[in-house]
Amino acid sequence: MSQSLGNLEETVLLIVAVMPEEAYGYTVSEEYYKNMSSRISISAVHTVLKRLEKKGYIKSEMGGSTTERGGRRKRIFSVTKLGLRTLEEIQENRMKLWNMMPKLNFSS
Repeated sequence: MSQSLGNLEETVLLIVAVMPEEAYGYTVSEEYYKNMSSRISISAVHTVLKRLEKKGYIKSEMGGSTTERGGRRKRIFSVTKLGLRTLEEIQENRMKLWNMMPKLNFSS
């Protein structure tokens, strides 16, 4: 992994990777709430998305304009090969640590 990711960056990257629909600011924010049970502002999501794009973990393209958005276009995000490889490395490293965890018995 060439650059380290903060917890919020990792979470947003993972959300973009697993979203079944188009990933843009609002949908990422809603998916974050759904999975993390915590709100994050759309402006914070946009900041993280821009940072991830600058690092090469995601890419974006402009979607078509819609009447619901007053003719404005959405910036749609998707994960790059580097982003997927980074997520795989993070998962692998975390699983190594989890597998080292002693089996604790909390029932006694």
